[in-house]
Amino acid sequence: MTALLRFNGAVAHEPAIDRWFDARPDALGDSARRWFAVMRRCGADVRELIHDGCPTACVGDAAFGYVNVFKAHANVGFFQGASLPDAAGLLQGSGKYMRHVKIRPGEAPDVAALEALITAAHRDIVTRCSTAG
Repeated sequence: MTALLRFNGAVAHEPAIDRWFDARPDALGDSARRWFAVMRRCGADVRELIHDGCPTACVGDAAFGYVNVFKAHANVGFFQGASLPDAAGLLQGSGKYMRHVKIRPGEAPDVAALEALITAAHRDIVTRCSTAG
């Protein structure tokens, strides 16, 4: 069984996350805000916090996704991304667990495929939490 990345302090709505997005009022910030909103809507069990300086979505205290904004792209990332189904081939990265999707200005991501990844990440962490005991 994979050890879960767990954080203390996740809450139903973290105002610091809204301020984080407000400080990034460009297209990349808007894109990150949009995809984090999808994570927030995954279920009533979703909690959130700022981790390593970026918005992070959890189920309880177990992290499943995050967004971050860089100079030339935004990332939509998944803490257990290496185990997610990715028929569209969106996921990047070579780490043991984490994967991300890069969003670049002027390049529209496959909306349905990215929404499916977010949903799968949420379901995956729910399952992992229920079997972790």
